[in-house]
Amino acid sequence: MVVVGAPGVVTKKQVLAWGFWDWGGAAFQAVILTFVFSVYLTDSVGADLPGGVSATSWLGWSLGIAGVLVAVLAPVSGQRSDARGRRKRLLFVLSTATVVCMAALFFVKDDYHYLWLGLILLSVASVLFEVAQVPYTAMLRQVSTPDNLGRVSGFGWAMGYFGGIALLLMCYFGFIAGDGDERGLLGITTEDGLNIRLVALLAAVWFLVFSLPVLFAVPELPVTDPEAAAARAGYLESYRVLWRDVSELWRTDRRTVWFLVASALFRDGLAGVFTFGAVLAVTVYGISSADVLLFGVAANVVAALGAVVAGRVDDVLGPKLVIVVSLVSMIVAGLVLLAVSGPLMFWIFGLILCLFVGPAQSASRTFLTRIVPPGREGQMFGLYATTGRAVSFLAPSLFGLFVFLFDADRAGIIGIVLVLAAGLLALLRVAAPEGDRGRDAAA
Repeated sequence: MVVVGAPGVVTKKQVLAWGFWDWGGAAFQAVILTFVFSVYLTDSVGADLPGGVSATSWLGWSLGIAGVLVAVLAPVSGQRSDARGRRKRLLFVLSTATVVCMAALFFVKDDYHYLWLGLILLSVASVLFEVAQVPYTAMLRQVSTPDNLGRVSGFGWAMGYFGGIALLLMCYFGFIAGDGDERGLLGITTEDGLNIRLVALLAAVWFLVFSLPVLFAVPELPVTDPEAAAARAGYLESYRVLWRDVSELWRTDRRTVWFLVASALFRDGLAGVFTFGAVLAVTVYGISSADVLLFGVAANVVAALGAVVAGRVDDVLGPKLVIVVSLVSMIVAGLVLLAVSGPLMFWIFGLILCLFVGPAQSASRTFLTRIVPPGREGQMFGLYATTGRAVSFLAPSLFGLFVFLFDADRAGIIGIVLVLAAGLLALLRVAAPEGDRGRDAAA
């Protein structure tokens, strides 16, 4: 029998099955949360919302509450799945629940009375999906060896980007493109938002289908110590165990703590690149609204290719060097964008920014995987999710602050660059993983 995670016995089938979860997860991240359904909620369903608070504000607040819940639930969920050997079971339950919420979005008609249903479903799905990423990412060590950890992580990120591209194009040409009362090649009516509601169903089926392979191909995590406190604790008691473990981590392994802090900073900057890239493309650099979709596809392609190539570099020179080079390159590209104008310059330097997003994200999780003790991956990646949520306000807040101070959308780039720089400076003080062949180069 093949034992997943043992040196040299991980199969390509298991790696591919693990990557398919990322491919399927793009249905929620790209279609539901970012480009399609959230826009439908704010621009169509909530367009006629009475009162002084816009649908966009309600969306922001509801997702903010969801972020708080993720920060509270993620580390304990990861800890319990590690201790009880139920990592795959947790992934199945959370993925299935996310699919149910996505499918239920079909009932959100184009009427402001349905806005609250849409916001609740979207927020709950966001919590479920974010927490599901904890056991999924913790499985990285189960489907890789120390020699190919970076390549496997980069492969997963690339699968997510390419999955998003494939499904976005299917949704656009099949259900959204065109004008009038019928849209897309399928000629779906826009009455009651039916074309977008069908997109939600398609996204749910997509995620369901591609979330299944990992559940069949990768064996469950074995119980390491059934008598451990985390294995025997109830849910509320798990928080006491978590606090004990974090306190012990601070006393015995501050490198991990500092890495969690540093990665939270630069990951927020990475998120800011995609969050505000489309806005800046239209308002500052003169790219048309139609061409923004093409830029988005190109951005996902280069980010995916960057993640694949950097995964190989990660295995040779280590994750810290990959992250440092990526952040420095993004900071330089961001500063250049402050000084240039026009669509061509944005295409060039905007894609350079996106090229290094994938490598930084992929190497970040391989860095943590390399320094986490075996059997505690779920708990640490739960903390990874929590610390990321804790500072997720930085890039948006600084972006808005600099836009306000200079009365120019372009100035918002300064805020994103500052967050990336803060993450870089914090990372430089974190020692690279043992055996990292790029330690001296990174230093």
